Amino acid sequence: MPVNPDAVGATADPVESSWTSKDALLYALGVGAGTDELAFTTENTTDTPQRVLPTMAVVLMLGGTAALKDIGTFNPAMLVHGSQAIELFGEIPVEGTVSSKGTVTGVYDKGSGAVVEIEIVSTDVATGRPLFTNVTSMFIRGEGGFGGDRGPSVSKEVPERAPDHVVTYRTRPDQALLYRLSGDRNPLHSDPAFAARGGFDRPILHGLCTYGFTGRALLHRLCDGDPARFAAMSGRFASPVFPGEELTVEIWLTADGEATFQTRGDDGRVVLDTGRCRFA
Repeated sequence: MPVNPDAVGATADPVESSWTSKDALLYALGVGAGTDELAFTTENTTDTPQRVLPTMAVVLMLGGTAALKDIGTFNPAMLVHGSQAIELFGEIPVEGTVSSKGTVTGVYDKGSGAVVEIEIVSTDVATGRPLFTNVTSMFIRGEGGFGGDRGPSVSKEVPERAPDHVVTYRTRPDQALLYRLSGDRNPLHSDPAFAARGGFDRPILHGLCTYGFTGRALLHRLCDGDPARFAAMSGRFASPVFPGEELTVEIWLTADGEATFQTRGDDGRVVLDTGRCRFA
């Protein structure tokens, strides 16, 4: 059957996922951290305890996507990440276990495709307290036109002034092969034949890898590199990124503890927009 608009409210049993120090290091390398960020890329540097990048929340919640079993069938090559939001209720520990439960919160008709939204709450098994929440939306090309609600819209506008911060990172040609080791093995990011079925001339970078690069820029410019100050981040994936591209993050301070941002690719196009960040 096609995408099922009646799947809203569907849930699944909580799924536990665990991670170690090594997993946290691998994630940091996968989103471009290196020798100038040893707190995230090493565990034994003198006077530098290991810490975890806040955006690692997006890979630790993957078990919670089990609720998507009720959304119907579709060609997986036509699925792209639509948007991602995270909210953190404390610093992610270097190792631990979370129990993640997902709920389908929206199935929207965009005409050319369908958007499916899921909220996943991840609870720290050691403390019984929520550690972070993810809200993920996926755009499935060719599955629209069923007459459903178009869903909420978010302004893409940014302040009409120069950004307060601009950060540029270069991704590696093999960035997707490194990032996929954190859990997302979708062949769209590694298999040229599968990417071609989705309409791409070569594998694209994971949207959540671009998200992680962007999160690093926000962490260092807004939180002085301190994950405990990073509270929330959201953004919409506006254009695919190819491994090897340069990513430029533009950040505008909009209120006390709040910022707007967008990320651009090599040619200046916006690849991540409607960005919002909260920090202490």
